[in-house]
Amino acid sequence: MSEKDVIKETRPRMDTVIEDFRRKLATVRTGRAVVSLLDTVMVDYYGTMTPLNQMASVHAPEPQMLTVQPWDQSQLGAVEKAIRTTDLGLNPSNDGKLVRIPIPPLTEERRKQLAKQVHDIAEDHRTAVRNIRRDANDRLKKMLKDKTISEDAERDGLDEIQRLTNNYITKIDELSKTKEQEITSV
Repeated sequence: MSEKDVIKETRPRMDTVIEDFRRKLATVRTGRAVVSLLDTVMVDYYGTMTPLNQMASVHAPEPQMLTVQPWDQSQLGAVEKAIRTTDLGLNPSNDGKLVRIPIPPLTEERRKQLAKQVHDIAEDHRTAVRNIRRDANDRLKKMLKDKTISEDAERDGLDEIQRLTNNYITKIDELSKTKEQEITSV
């Protein structure tokens, strides 16, 4: 194993962090109705906690409205209850066939809370990238100690991993800045 192998293994791990960050950002509410807003909602489906999108169709027919139509009509109440108990601040209504979820405009205070939530999610993912960097650096240092690579190869590997880390942290910063602008724009 060489320092190039360590770098090759590090890049996909960091890519995974970015993808997870994008998924988490998609669930943070903005002023518009987005289907991915309900991705984190879990419904008690006959005693099993099931993701909402695996037991119902979710649509955004209007910019300020989401509709959820469970495939099993007897689960309308459970779906409504699950949406109500999330921390999204939504108030669903059940008309017997589907659950309608009006998306209220965000207040200034709520926008600040959501921007802070985006900042916290970004910081968690920056930490994850730094942990991957630390693991890769430790592996390179161990390889040097075991004399499987030279000092120059180790230094080159450490520099390359630092460049990767900087690139991925910059991506996280850009994504979070874009999301915060989306939240704060009225």
